Amino acid sequence: MKKISICDGWSFVENITDEFFDFMGEGTAVRLPHTCKEVPVHYMEESTCQMICGYRRYLEVQQEWKGKRLFLQFDGAAHVAEVFVNGEKLITHNGGYTAFRVEVTDHLIYGQENRIVVRLNTREDANVPPFGHVIDYMTYGGLYREAWLLMASSSYIEDVFVRTPKPDQALIDVLINQPDSNCLLELTVLDQEQRVVGNKSVMLSEPTIRECKVEVKDSRTWSPESPYLYKLEAVIRNRNNEIIDECKVHFGFRQIEFRGDGFYLNGKKYKIRGLNRHQSYPYAGYAMPASMQEEDARILKEELHVNAVRTSHYPQSQYFLDACDRLGLLVFTETPGWQHIKDDEEWKQIVCDNVEEMILQYRNHPSIILWGVRVNESQDDDALYAKTNEIARRLDPSRQTSGVRFLWRSSLLEDVYSFNDFSHTGKNGGLLPRWLISPNKQKGYLISEFNGHMYPTKATDDPMHRLSHAMRHANVLNEVYKKEDIAGAFGWCMFDYQTHGDFGSGDRICYHGVMDMFRNPKLAAKVYASFSEDAPVLEIGSDMHIGDYPGGAVGENYIFTNADKVRLYKNELMIREFEPVNKKYRYLPHPPIELYDTVGNVIEVGEKYSHKKAEAIKECLLAIQRFGTQLPPKYIFKALWVMVRHAVSPIAFYRIFFKYIENWGASSPVYRFEAIKDGVVVAEKVKASNASLHLETTVSHDLLMESDTYDVASVRIRVVDANGNNATYSHLPLFLKADGAIEMIGPDCVTAEGGMCGTYIRTTGRAGAGKLMITSNQTESVELNFRVDLEEQSE
Repeated sequence: MKKISICDGWSFVENITDEFFDFMGEGTAVRLPHTCKEVPVHYMEESTCQMICGYRRYLEVQQEWKGKRLFLQFDGAAHVAEVFVNGEKLITHNGGYTAFRVEVTDHLIYGQENRIVVRLNTREDANVPPFGHVIDYMTYGGLYREAWLLMASSSYIEDVFVRTPKPDQALIDVLINQPDSNCLLELTVLDQEQRVVGNKSVMLSEPTIRECKVEVKDSRTWSPESPYLYKLEAVIRNRNNEIIDECKVHFGFRQIEFRGDGFYLNGKKYKIRGLNRHQSYPYAGYAMPASMQEEDARILKEELHVNAVRTSHYPQSQYFLDACDRLGLLVFTETPGWQHIKDDEEWKQIVCDNVEEMILQYRNHPSIILWGVRVNESQDDDALYAKTNEIARRLDPSRQTSGVRFLWRSSLLEDVYSFNDFSHTGKNGGLLPRWLISPNKQKGYLISEFNGHMYPTKATDDPMHRLSHAMRHANVLNEVYKKEDIAGAFGWCMFDYQTHGDFGSGDRICYHGVMDMFRNPKLAAKVYASFSEDAPVLEIGSDMHIGDYPGGAVGENYIFTNADKVRLYKNELMIREFEPVNKKYRYLPHPPIELYDTVGNVIEVGEKYSHKKAEAIKECLLAIQRFGTQLPPKYIFKALWVMVRHAVSPIAFYRIFFKYIENWGASSPVYRFEAIKDGVVVAEKVKASNASLHLETTVSHDLLMESDTYDVASVRIRVVDANGNNATYSHLPLFLKADGAIEMIGPDCVTAEGGMCGTYIRTTGRAGAGKLMITSNQTESVELNFRVDLEEQSE
């Protein structure tokens, strides 16, 4: 089946009229993916995205296409789409999170331009999931994914499904539309080097070919550590050996199973460690092309070093799933919804339709390990969920089912009990006991969300809050790794996101992410990053400024790293080496390292005290630094004992504290940390007070490709000090200007929040150079250069 992009050449109106159908009403020229309304980051009003809007396009249908079968396909239309061709309504699709297609063969005028109109209801229609009650995320609107014209012969491959029940065997189902008994179906498996490693031929007699076995010797398994992909080419040939139709599908050899004692991948027990992801972006809502979908998968894999992602609370872009396949991310995806089940059979039928569409459209992705067939956090409805489970098991017997709950001992029709465990408060145990929650210990158990709204954290929050946020993630992950029978967990969530006025902060943002909305990392991101076995990670839980803390009491402090040990220097004087010896976090591969000593032997050297006396004084003073006026009684008695035992006066205690701990009256200290791995310094971090600021940018890619549609690059911006640390209090306005073959998405002035912000640039349909200038009144300007190339549209 030939696939032709129709993402360009659309006209858009926010309020559709009868004239718009007849090409009399004017519209704004737009390209897909498109959001019905660009929105501000803060204080977004959800009603601005709710409308009955219109999209219109000329479609030139060539005379030589007669005899072909033609279809329109929309990958994402939020949320109820009616498609008209030459004034005739052909289909209504309910639901904005799965693709749909409609045949237009007999409704087109060949050799002429045809009118394609989409009447799109972006309102939160109570008759369509996920709507009907409150929702804690924004649903935006628009033709926010790509659109296509599909062209096929009268006999064509409608669907291909590949399963791999054994490491060297592919079971292939093929659905043929109007099969010709004189035709031959060829199935060929190629490896990543494009070598033929398996093949089979079948004469067509029935429309469905089921469980056709193709053996592949010496096959390589797919896993997050080695995401090896194969390609299946299915080809129909006529009696003259001419190709009638072809379909290409990527797949991986992998076996998955959730059991009562955990998750098994390729026969071995495997711990799932992931984050939840919404598909939203600043300004553009849901509307971002392939490059940004792929970038989120890359960030999850290469920056956050997770091995899994949950697509909360709906199916997401095929480009995102393709990237998960290539990079190696396990995926838990689910039907659209949020808590509410409408007592209405038509509404429930749409849930069933969504489950069916989700599975048929996504089941070839090896990254997907679990189908969510319940509405997220909904009450039990055995009649409905018996149907959704039946649909999933019939359409895909190779994967198990689940459904995300906050309910204890809920009715379990699925194979895996997925539970949102928000019990952790920062001081108690990380998780509730499994026996209390799940009614069946023989089935799998998975933590689908944790933390999140229990401790919202902004990049602008004080350092104690940011550290507590990070440690809460570490606490729960440690408990997950401790419990052998828990398959894994998905933290809530990857990045901050916009929400309705019922939820979130006063500006209608849920600050639940380990990253901000622009994908800049908060401190908690380093908890996940430190799981990496390759890229060096080193971050300190404090900027070491005592003025950030009440009474100068820094409290607990931690180092996040994947190194063997960390060496601390203060004013270039070696203080000590720290190792991950904290028994509390012993279940984590690279646990946070407690930073409990910033003094070392300087009291002993500076005051010429004996080692024993200096250590006793240091212990008391570090306790004062940690606890401030809330000093525990044991340290009060310890200090009194030290004063008596070692003849240290209160005045001497006071003087030593401010000289060696608080450093008052002297130049502010410079703390330098070295991460040591295998005896080699692999990373360095310096913490010191300075007012020298500059801009640091991270660009997703500077070569942009105009292909099926426009391309977008993300620009993450940080205001940092001379040592590369976030200048948390630099709420600077930054001025942006794009020139050449690019333009910006969003405003031309943004504000750094917690020292971080960002923007997006996109192509404009022409090739050439582009430039983005970033200026502020307190830093030097930054010039970013881009190039835009034109690429032939894919087929």
